[in-house]
Amino acid sequence: MGITKHNFLIQSAHEIPRVVASAFYLATTGRPGPVLIDLPKDISQSTMEWWYPETIEELDLPGYHPEVALNDDAVARAIELIGLSERPVLYVGGGTLKSRAHEELLTFAERTKIPVVTTLMARGAFPDSHEQHLGMPGMHGVYSAVTALQKSDLLIALGARFDDRVTGQISSFAAGAKIIHVDVDRAEFNKVRRADVTLQTNVAVALRAFEAAQATPQNLDVWWKEIRTWQERYPLFYEEPEADGPLRPQYVVEAIAKAAPPGTIVAAGVGQHQMWASQYWPFEEPGTWVNSGGAGTMGFGVPAAIGAKVGRPDRTVWCIDGDGCFQMTAQELVTARAEGIPIKVAILNNAYLGMVRQWQEMFYDERYSEVYLSADLPDYVKWAEAMGCVGLRAHNVKEMHEAIAMANSINDVPVVIDFRTDSAEKVYPMVATGTSNDDIMVHPIQRGEAR
Repeated sequence: MGITKHNFLIQSAHEIPRVVASAFYLATTGRPGPVLIDLPKDISQSTMEWWYPETIEELDLPGYHPEVALNDDAVARAIELIGLSERPVLYVGGGTLKSRAHEELLTFAERTKIPVVTTLMARGAFPDSHEQHLGMPGMHGVYSAVTALQKSDLLIALGARFDDRVTGQISSFAAGAKIIHVDVDRAEFNKVRRADVTLQTNVAVALRAFEAAQATPQNLDVWWKEIRTWQERYPLFYEEPEADGPLRPQYVVEAIAKAAPPGTIVAAGVGQHQMWASQYWPFEEPGTWVNSGGAGTMGFGVPAAIGAKVGRPDRTVWCIDGDGCFQMTAQELVTARAEGIPIKVAILNNAYLGMVRQWQEMFYDERYSEVYLSADLPDYVKWAEAMGCVGLRAHNVKEMHEAIAMANSINDVPVVIDFRTDSAEKVYPMVATGTSNDDIMVHPIQRGEAR
């Protein structure tokens, strides 16, 4: 399967306007995706009489019909299932953000009182502070979000793809639930879990249809009482750091978030730091979380933060990164410095490829292989300074707060902070690969075990 949504090879200069217009249309309609244009050198040096397509028909894209009429029968069946449900959950995926449906989601959720979970790709689609938001589901999701999906009798999947990081063992995932699956891409339907109702449409359009019909579940008081019990018993948890260090990575993320202005944009790489950022940063609005899902690209954080700052120069942009990820694309800070793009980078430096280390410790009897990275080599402060950035380091809580305050006071050049964090810290909760979400592991202290 190709890595692009579509690709073109231009064979004459006359094709250039049509291909460029088609590429933008394909990339931005339906399920968004990258489009490649291969422009040979001989074509780029030739001449043409300028023209530009004025209609969709001139793009000559037979078979591509991104706008699909809403199926009224399917909507009616979905409304019926909602009306019968006693334990529904709104399973919100990244397609909700792509379709800019956050306002429709808030309206529908508040009227129906249905619990909401937002996947890693949907963080910010629904306010974290909202009383109906259970948090992120999945392998490292919040206990109440994971368990609510498992115990539900109806999942309303909005732009979500039922990936294995959310479902865990497929056969046991939400085994007693009916499924309403809303997605603009019909290829996602019944790919992992067979749906009772499929709606191929924009998420916003589907939610407006549900709202117009005043689709309403049964009384949810008992359901909410059960959910509140899970929330009280198993909230996100970590041990507070000692005053003299080492730092807890979760504590660092929370401290940065508390000191950040509203609307701050957060980018992350891939690994433990990515999970801690998604768990402990409070996302209140869409477009504030830039993340590499799917294959998960290490090194994504720094260039993504640069792009976010260029796109929203009025916003503060933090990159929460790991030492392994940072080493992959740190050279892009030269670009940030040369072009005047003042991002802020927090390296959660635990001297390891942390997620791999966690797996090797938990599932491979501590047979560590190729995961150790020296905390001091390279010297991240000197590296930052060599690229024209400000480099800071924090070993303990006092130095952490001072470094964050200093970073927030600098708005003309990039800033990099080397936070020395506990190398033994793991991401919890956790669902091991191939196991049921019912077997979710919370922090050892919450299980009554020693750390």
